[in-house]
Amino acid sequence: MSHVGVPRGTVRKRRSLALLATGVLTIPALAGCTSSDRVTTVAIVVPQDVAPAGRDLVADGGTVNWAIDAMPTTFNAFQADADATTTRITGALLPTLFPLDTKGTPHMNSDYLESAKVIEREPKQVVLYRLNQQAVWSDGREIGAPDFVAQWRALSGKDSAFWTARNAGYDRIERIERGKTDLEVRVTFAKPYGDWRSLFSPLYPKQVTSSPTAFNDRARTTLAATSGPFRLRSVNKSAGAVTLTRNPHWWGSPAKLDSLVFRAVKPQDRVQALVGGKVDIADIDAAAAHRIVAAARDKGENGQPLTHGPGSEIGPAAALRSWALAHGSDEKAAAAARASREKTRKAAEVYATEQDGLRAYVVRKSLEPAYTQLALNGESGPLADERVRRAVARALNRQELVDTVLGPLGLPAAPLGSHLALAGQPGYQDNSGALGEQDTKKAQALLAEAGWTPGGATKKKSDGTKAGSKGEKVKGGEHGKAEPADKATKADKSDDKPGDDNKPREDEDTSPGHVLAPAPAAAVQSAALLRQADAFTSAVAVADTSTAESSRGKVTGQNRGPGGAAGAYAPMGTAAPAAPAKAADSVRDTLGKDGKPLTLRFVLPSGPGSESLRTVGEKISAMLDSIGIRTEIIKVADAGYFKDHVASGAYDLALYSWPATAYPATDDRPIFAKPVPATDGSLLVEQNYTRVGTDHIDQLFDQALSELDEGAAQDLMKQADARIWAAAASIPLYQRPQLVATDRKLVNVGAFGFGVPHYQDIGFKKQQAAGSPANRKK
Repeated sequence: MSHVGVPRGTVRKRRSLALLATGVLTIPALAGCTSSDRVTTVAIVVPQDVAPAGRDLVADGGTVNWAIDAMPTTFNAFQADADATTTRITGALLPTLFPLDTKGTPHMNSDYLESAKVIEREPKQVVLYRLNQQAVWSDGREIGAPDFVAQWRALSGKDSAFWTARNAGYDRIERIERGKTDLEVRVTFAKPYGDWRSLFSPLYPKQVTSSPTAFNDRARTTLAATSGPFRLRSVNKSAGAVTLTRNPHWWGSPAKLDSLVFRAVKPQDRVQALVGGKVDIADIDAAAAHRIVAAARDKGENGQPLTHGPGSEIGPAAALRSWALAHGSDEKAAAAARASREKTRKAAEVYATEQDGLRAYVVRKSLEPAYTQLALNGESGPLADERVRRAVARALNRQELVDTVLGPLGLPAAPLGSHLALAGQPGYQDNSGALGEQDTKKAQALLAEAGWTPGGATKKKSDGTKAGSKGEKVKGGEHGKAEPADKATKADKSDDKPGDDNKPREDEDTSPGHVLAPAPAAAVQSAALLRQADAFTSAVAVADTSTAESSRGKVTGQNRGPGGAAGAYAPMGTAAPAAPAKAADSVRDTLGKDGKPLTLRFVLPSGPGSESLRTVGEKISAMLDSIGIRTEIIKVADAGYFKDHVASGAYDLALYSWPATAYPATDDRPIFAKPVPATDGSLLVEQNYTRVGTDHIDQLFDQALSELDEGAAQDLMKQADARIWAAAASIPLYQRPQLVATDRKLVNVGAFGFGVPHYQDIGFKKQQAAGSPANRKK
């Protein structure tokens, strides 16, 4: 239920990472189909679930309370600590010039623009915005060029006094000026920028962006002016509420609601808030969804007890024994039994009362515009060898992992095939074939070539070259980080240049600057894999018969338990016990090299909202165990999971999510950019927490960013995606589920998927009989 910080690319800032906190729901009402019913060979698009209704069917008036995780830290969406709450609230208050539709495609917002297009390409790109002549700020001033100029200067990066999270796109603007009339804004770019539609959304009034003080400080707590269907009325931190009211100066379709209140409610308190009528809309986890669906299904009429909740697990025999103890001659045992029975009875009464309240709600479900990936840290250790990373990837049965999360929710379950687009987006293409499907034998062969063999954990390194890793040097010490060889071979260098023929190179380096270079055999295999990536993204997708997969056998690795107590590191560095001679041919034997076992640290969050993530992690661990890779599952607190482990590189394997975007050339480049060595020997990774990248991937992003032809830009992104797959450092698994509880009477709100709310259309459905909800007050 945790939210992605920058949803759907609406804000040009560093993209926020989020954990998957949606549990697995196992109730028939939501599990409408089984894995055998689903077709998973093609991309499946899940529509949004918002109870759509025409405006003529929506009552005028009323107040809706919308749950948010916490009070917004800022109303400035371009600051580093802006989050999903900031985006949600400002979406109702400020102009978004190109909102996304249900397929994640930006479309011009006619409430603010009459037109917006590229009018010149040479000698420089020029975009002309024609503003809606009715568009005004809440203070009555027309929206115009001064607002565009002030925002550009604040976000261009040229004035460090403005505390901005990112300046992508704005740094390419050369000048902004008034057109022929006050309603025209002419933007000239110093460098071509294909993602120009991403700019000026949200658009702030010049009062917010014209000075560092207003931008950095005042915009954190209030907004000097707004321009949306609602206006900001009050911010009550003590009550945890941000109240918006209908904007009387709004020129578009007027808001149906009188007011919209965003209330801070912690995820674990959502059920109580719904039962108490404190909120009408709330993102929920699977457990809450289970209860809401069960409440609608089980009426509990005629005094019949519910079939779920406290006490429902007690069978007839246990109930009889409890009664006998409570009425037995042993006074001490009888007193304890009576106390236990009374506690269960009270809990059941409370639960039944809560279920009565939950019947007023319905669960809306779709897929969130974000995906969960398995990240492989390639900075050092076994995963610095791309052969080991590929072996990990080829061991995964992604369909089984997808079924684990989405199947019980009744959502279509198909593995995600792209890092840079989601199913249904115009740029989506399944490029996973660039790496290959699950194949246990291929995975084993890759590990063997890398020198990881059965019994290798007991064999010490010889005086000669390390098996499977020619020219390697390993730095001793606590972290065991790798250092480059004294002399790099020609195959270790990359001299890709923009504008080449995009043919894969045998000398392309897929590792960070100071990570070990692969052996020559691996370089040849890398080149072959890159050729396969290029072949996969050609106009006619033809499978390479030399690497085609003939089957997709399921991996049945043995079950593995957690590697120690939650939040603690399991002991590391313990050598695998010597295996008997006959075990050399066993797939399940842990592999080793130079006296060290092949062991990977798998870091997972331990919080109550991360059960599904841990389930997926344990399944992955079992799959890797089946090819001889041992994993040490390390459970850590949610609060430090990202900062202390993922961002710092203190992991080998990790699961986390990235938001999808309509502008991958802008938003995704920092995530997959090749790390650059810093002067102090560390790596500058931007947001590439796998620490793996290539020059060619960077060049493809750069070319797409400057490409004004949308089709050509999408083709470049598909090529980049295939090469990201080939690098085998980020393995997309599934699109995240989205579960939202809403009042049954509400329409035009729920699980929006890629789409954005039309706040002016949200409201209560008109009653067919007497008793309109228009006067409903919360």
